[in-house]
Amino acid sequence: MEIRKARLNDLQHLTPLFDGYRQWYGQEAALEAAGQFLEERLLNGESVIFMAYVEGIGAGFTQLYPLFSSVTMERLWLLNDLYVDKKFRRMGIGEGLLKAAQAFAQETRAKGLTLETQVSNLSAQRLYDSTGFKKEEDFYHYFWKA
Repeated sequence: MEIRKARLNDLQHLTPLFDGYRQWYGQEAALEAAGQFLEERLLNGESVIFMAYVEGIGAGFTQLYPLFSSVTMERLWLLNDLYVDKKFRRMGIGEGLLKAAQAFAQETRAKGLTLETQVSNLSAQRLYDSTGFKKEEDFYHYFWKA
């Protein structure tokens, strides 16, 4: 397994994974739009994406978005997406991607990583627990839909 920061030439492997991730969350397939979305993020430096490859095949990815804490006046990263293709699950890829994200957060002197997952996604919760993430119990998560 190889994990590295994604570049534009990784889009051919990344785009189908990203579209699969979106479909897992109930969205319609939109391969072309997914590719455009990712290309814009990379070109504009708006996200950092780590790709996992197994024998040259795109196996998974995680996407981080920059955030800042006004209270602590520090950078942090939103781990917004984490996905491993079904045929590559249970191979340690998700853990490898999380560790790459954690190392990146340390390299960028960030306060840490923040993420959210569905209450029903127990396998993801086990992974996060096993890699040092702590469930936030002091704050509620709110969302306003425009």
